[in-house]
Amino acid sequence: MNYEGKALTIAGSDSGGGAGIQADLKTFQSFNVFGMSVLTSITAQNTRGVRGVHDIPPFMVGEQIDAVMDDIGAESVKIGMLSRKEIIEVIVARIKKYGIKLGVVDPVMAAKSGDRLLEKDAEKYLVEKLLPVTYLLTPNVSEAQVLSGIRIEGIKDAQRSAELIQKKGPDFVLLKGGHLHQRKAVDILFDGKTFDYFQSRRMDAVNTHGTGCTLSSAITAGLSKGWDIRKAIEIAKGYVTRAIQNAPDDIGKGNGPLYHNIQPMKPSLFGEPPKDDG
Repeated sequence: MNYEGKALTIAGSDSGGGAGIQADLKTFQSFNVFGMSVLTSITAQNTRGVRGVHDIPPFMVGEQIDAVMDDIGAESVKIGMLSRKEIIEVIVARIKKYGIKLGVVDPVMAAKSGDRLLEKDAEKYLVEKLLPVTYLLTPNVSEAQVLSGIRIEGIKDAQRSAELIQKKGPDFVLLKGGHLHQRKAVDILFDGKTFDYFQSRRMDAVNTHGTGCTLSSAITAGLSKGWDIRKAIEIAKGYVTRAIQNAPDDIGKGNGPLYHNIQPMKPSLFGEPPKDDG
């Protein structure tokens, strides 16, 4: 039995196992994709919050990437928590060195608990250095507001934000709408010309720790299997929905993790562009 692709995650470690590289590797396994990892930071965290962060020396981040790419290689790469500008510089250099085309960047700026994970002076490097070599960027609303410089209160604002961010370099921007719509969770994909809308039923769930990591790594897994970006997003969203629906209720006392021991669901059909409520 062979794996159906190889995917690399470049991200931080979550000692609680719910997010970061732990969530990424669990997701890759569910998609029957061989997962590899490069640690950028070690966090001491659980379902309640982040207690501490220790960054991996930038040269060692580069060494990890070299070790993987020189031997095994990867069809796609997911990039998550970066923390420092020096780490961003090393990763960008390796992306160029190895000609990595299918890079999915989840611009992790803060944990769900509110703890900041990206240093303020690193934001400039993320925008100026990393976005121009990014295939798909997957910001949530708060991250998109920072990256675009505009406040997002509805679908039209989200569209404008995606346009502004896409002009900074990424081939695609998937703005995770979350609470943009009163009745549905709406994600908006923009490729520089057209918008695609991915809608799903909103779920008021407590156990959502690692949702963003899981979505971006699920998309990465799909890309490594050779799926086009829209199919990869569609199936990834379905996978995340099921992972939330089946989330365990006996792990931790805060925002619990998702349930990864499921098979990716079949593609579902998404509707027309949503209208702003109200």
